[in-house]
Amino acid sequence: MTKQEDTSGMHVWLVLWKAFKALETLDKRSISQLGLGGISDFAILEVLYHKGPTPINAIGKTIQLTSGSITAAVDRAEKRGLVERQWDPEDRRVIHAALTAEGKTTIRSALKKHATELEAVAKGLSKAERSQLLKLLKKLGYHAAALC
Repeated sequence: MTKQEDTSGMHVWLVLWKAFKALETLDKRSISQLGLGGISDFAILEVLYHKGPTPINAIGKTIQLTSGSITAAVDRAEKRGLVERQWDPEDRRVIHAALTAEGKTTIRSALKKHATELEAVAKGLSKAERSQLLKLLKKLGYHAAALC
């Protein structure tokens, strides 16, 4: 007698959660080995690398940090010479964080190393399987968002 696969919503969530936790553990280890500080420090540099100068409060919202935490993380990056604060020319109440030249070089190198680590993890799936997984996760995510 063949055991029937559990495809219930509860089981889907459990498998997705366990896979996420395993990937998160690998991601955190990879980031910690880059020598940039914690995940929030890495995330700030990554946001600035991809978006350019960004209001500090917007970075906090993007990476889900409180205003106190984002300020402390930007302070750490600024002390290391990776980030500088810039006042918005149109609204002096808004302060942007921007990568310095050293910050750009540092995060570019870190992202290359991190991407290599994540690629090693993703090699567990073929290109076709990755494509299928992405489509299914997006479909599931959009459906879940519609129910919120």
